[in-house]
Amino acid sequence: MASTAMIRFREISKTFPGHKALDNINFEIHKGEVHALMGENGAGKSTLLNILHGIYNEYEGQVMINGQPIKFKNAQDALKMGIFKVHQEVSLIPDLTVGQNVALGYEPRKGPFIDFKSLHAKVELILKRMRCKFRSTDLVSSLSTGEMQMLTIAKALFNNSQIISFDEPTAALTDNEVNALFEIIHELKANGLTIIYISHRLDEVFKISDRITVLRDGVYKATFVTNEISRELLIRSMVGREVGAFAERKKFGLASEEVVLEVKNLTRDHVFHDVSFKLKKGEILGFAGLVGSKRTDVVRTVFGADRKTSGDIFVKGKKAAIHSPKHGLKYGIGLIPENRKTQGFVRVLTNEDNMGLASMKKFSRWGFLDFKKKLDNCLHFTKEMNLNPKDPHYMTHNLSGGNQQKVILGKWLSTDVDILIFDEPTKGVDVGAKAEIYRLMEDLVEAGKSIIIVSSELPEVIGMSDRILVMHEGKLVKELGRDELSEERVLHFAMGGSEQTSWAK
Repeated sequence: MASTAMIRFREISKTFPGHKALDNINFEIHKGEVHALMGENGAGKSTLLNILHGIYNEYEGQVMINGQPIKFKNAQDALKMGIFKVHQEVSLIPDLTVGQNVALGYEPRKGPFIDFKSLHAKVELILKRMRCKFRSTDLVSSLSTGEMQMLTIAKALFNNSQIISFDEPTAALTDNEVNALFEIIHELKANGLTIIYISHRLDEVFKISDRITVLRDGVYKATFVTNEISRELLIRSMVGREVGAFAERKKFGLASEEVVLEVKNLTRDHVFHDVSFKLKKGEILGFAGLVGSKRTDVVRTVFGADRKTSGDIFVKGKKAAIHSPKHGLKYGIGLIPENRKTQGFVRVLTNEDNMGLASMKKFSRWGFLDFKKKLDNCLHFTKEMNLNPKDPHYMTHNLSGGNQQKVILGKWLSTDVDILIFDEPTKGVDVGAKAEIYRLMEDLVEAGKSIIIVSSELPEVIGMSDRILVMHEGKLVKELGRDELSEERVLHFAMGGSEQTSWAK
């Protein structure tokens, strides 16, 4: 590893109204290394990257690149200097081709015209290098979420970036795409590029990074050589306390024999087919499967967010006519969605308003809204879930990802529904918030609620579930009891494996 500092942060501080996001940050990132930036949600990671990428240009302190002080006016200045950010949430133009999106703003030209032949040829080489199945001439609207993420990475390579930051890059990728991404990162590192990597998945950080810098509450805590630190010490450094970072049930035997939800032969044409299962009172039922297995589509249909083609849903023994989320709520079903920013909360509302959104009848009397009751509800769940900042009038969209998730949880807990569907409950959530969400799930089933959890993280779905339903390409292929659960076994069926395989080893 080169010892030359590519990036130096010197006494960086950044203050927002009423909140100091960064306080005197000092550390350096070496040229040609993969440097992980870690910390709980709200620790200041994104704020620091936004300063590096020119998004925030008002701050105290000094950023140095290759020994030279820099002060970007905007993100375009950073791009011109070869500093590129691969965002967690992809923003692309769906009606343009892959190549047009990759080259947008930097198209090769022949005289006054764009040279599309040269453009697509250059992008095609990058896509082949990344082992992408889609082509430069394909429309972006035809791509999956994971493929769109790979396209964004291709854009960084197209721009010959020297510094690339990755913000939760694998959140929507398949295992094959993750392996391809890691190979690309290793290749970039070998070619002298500097990589900043943000992820809440500890396995990834230990696999891909050379060094790890930890921020906590806007303060620099430490920089570690990755192969010289344990997971436990890293977590302790991040949260300042011992944390159950891994999904692990502490309360067993809470499920009764009472069936609160039964799904029979549920089908949505061209998406999933003939799905049947039961959910018991006090049970956490897991849905596992690879990206594209249609787990999310099934639970969205049960909730009423998507329309079924055929099949029946029974709630507490009675046939339920669920054709919309309003009907789902009426039957006591709540959905914490996978995409919280577009489906979980309203961007222009405060924490108090978002938490009360699904329970307006509960806070109304004689046709008038009881504002105190709504405020008290928000304050209760703010305390219960350790929401930060604790201000009920804080805009939800300004919160960190983990705290946004807590607001969404508060919204559905306010409704007193009996069946809660958690779709990717800890996606992009730090280890501290994960532990709080796991604790909350166990408290809910202990109180007699029932939970369905959909998760791409096998340790999470295995650790929290009483039973797991495994899906493969739109079909429910296997039910596994708690004593049958292992990552290898779940993956076997998720990949279309048969019963014949021996699991003796």
